[in-house]
Amino acid sequence: MAPLLLGCELERKIDGNIIRVKIVETEAYDQTDAASHSYTGRTQRTDVMFGPPGHLYVYFTYGMHYCCNIVTDGEGIGSAVLIRAVEPVEGNSLMQEFRSRSGIDLSNGPAKLCQALAINKQLNGHNLSDVPLRLIIKPALDSRLITQTTRVGIAKAKDMPWRFYITGNPYVSKT
Repeated sequence: MAPLLLGCELERKIDGNIIRVKIVETEAYDQTDAASHSYTGRTQRTDVMFGPPGHLYVYFTYGMHYCCNIVTDGEGIGSAVLIRAVEPVEGNSLMQEFRSRSGIDLSNGPAKLCQALAINKQLNGHNLSDVPLRLIIKPALDSRLITQTTRVGIAKAKDMPWRFYITGNPYVSKT
C-alpha cells in the first residue's frame, strides 16, 4: 500500500477552513518488522494498527512530535504506512500559521506535516473517510515516477526497502 498512497491527498477541515495536501513520501511497517510498533504484538498504544484499514494511527515521539500512519491491512494484522512528507495543495497560509514556517520546510517530514495539519493524539483511530481528516484516493502513479529505497530515521530493520517517494518532488524529506 505504501507506493499506492503516493499522489493521494489528505483533506483537513479546521474551523471551516480546508487544508489539502498531496502525499509524496511513505514508509511501510508491519508486525513482522522489528522497526514496527506492532512487532511486539497488540498493546494499548498499537491497538489502532491492528484494527480496520483506513484509520489513522497517531503516535507521540521524542517527547515532542506527533507522527501519523494509515492502517493498511485487515483486522488483527498490525500494519500501517507512515506518511513521511506531503506537498501543500490548498490552505498553505493556515499550514504556515500552524508551523511558523514556509516553503519546503513546511511539510517535508513526518512531524512537520502533523504540525502543519494540526494532527495530534485526538485523531488516533480516526476513520479517514470522515471529516475532519479525509484520505482522498487518486489513481496509482506510474512506477517510473516512484523511487523505492531503504527507510530512514530508524535503528532497527533500516535496510528494508520499504520507503517510497515521488521522484524529484522537493517536499521529500531525504533523497
